[in-house]
Amino acid sequence: MSGSLSTLDSVILGVVEGITEYLPVSSTGHLLVVQRWLGLGDSVGRDAADTYAIAIQIGAILAVFLVYRARIASMIKGVAGRDDEGRRVLGLLVTSFVPAAVVGAVFGDVIKDELFSPGPVVIAWVVGGVFLILWKPRRDGASLSQLTMAHAVIIGCAQTLALWPGVSRSLVTITAAAMVGLSLSAALEYSFLLGLATLSAATVFDLAKNGGQLLDDFGLARPLLGGATAFVTAMLAVRWLVAYLAERPLAHFGWYRLVAAAVTLALWPTLS
Repeated sequence: MSGSLSTLDSVILGVVEGITEYLPVSSTGHLLVVQRWLGLGDSVGRDAADTYAIAIQIGAILAVFLVYRARIASMIKGVAGRDDEGRRVLGLLVTSFVPAAVVGAVFGDVIKDELFSPGPVVIAWVVGGVFLILWKPRRDGASLSQLTMAHAVIIGCAQTLALWPGVSRSLVTITAAAMVGLSLSAALEYSFLLGLATLSAATVFDLAKNGGQLLDDFGLARPLLGGATAFVTAMLAVRWLVAYLAERPLAHFGWYRLVAAAVTLALWPTLS
């Protein structure tokens, strides 16, 4: 089945993953709809196609690793007992990571069977879009050093909502972090770092489970191409989002989500 995923398909999916992973628009929703539009994974190759979409997250993971390498180095030093702040931030991230990991492990198969289709994605895009249009977050607030363990639990519980495709992990974590008092810039950084942990765990787990089928169906070169494309586009998207939100509102992403939902509905006959 390797021929079912062309070089162009690999690049398209890599671009979609890289651009949407850290924006509040849902990379999972975009990849699901684009995969259907490209005719990938609509029969026996569905598991391989879904694993491909997760595998190319490695590119997005590496992008955030490079952008926030100083913070990550601080956390590594914290593990070695040489950076108290790094160890504290790492503990907060682990705490925020646990709720979604537990819910995903218990209900992952049910979520995939019942929600991974264009209908639930459109619903989530609309609900999230309306929320972003109406929500007016404060730009000032606490720094990351002021985040508490209780706040980390709240953000982690909010992240479980993103298991519904189309909700957007970035949207719920940025929103939760801002609502517990972080400044918008600090909320954005925490969302990126939590995404690094969550995506890494999801990628390792899914590749361990379905990596063999991925290689059998699509080979190695095309997943690598998709991952490389995701890396480049994610680097650009992360840097752009940080600069964009320094001066502009999140409402624009709300309007985008509504447009994405409308386009998906218009393309509905081609997605079944």
